[in-house]
Amino acid sequence: MANGNTILVETFGNNPVIRIIGFLIDNPIFDHSKEDMIRELGMSKITFYKYFRMLERTSIFKNTRKVGKSKLYKLDEKNPVVIKLKELVWTLGLDAMKRAVDKEKNSD
Repeated sequence: MANGNTILVETFGNNPVIRIIGFLIDNPIFDHSKEDMIRELGMSKITFYKYFRMLERTSIFKNTRKVGKSKLYKLDEKNPVVIKLKELVWTLGLDAMKRAVDKEKNSD
């Protein structure tokens, strides 16, 4: 997105839960430590840990491995909720592209 936000943040607002989920959806290749996510999201540790614990209970992401004392996480691609979230992100992206093309056509 134009200001570095994910499509989820652009659509649903700058909520910590949306930001964490959006980050993990937009960065699916690598697993991430909590510290990495805090840094990349620019979120305070207190806020991050509050919502991360809540999200952990949903099982939408999984602990992939441990490096030193740090646990690494990524989305659980087999989780039905994650599948639906990714479909939603795809649909939102297509809709945003369609609106941009329509706007460009109408500006001519």
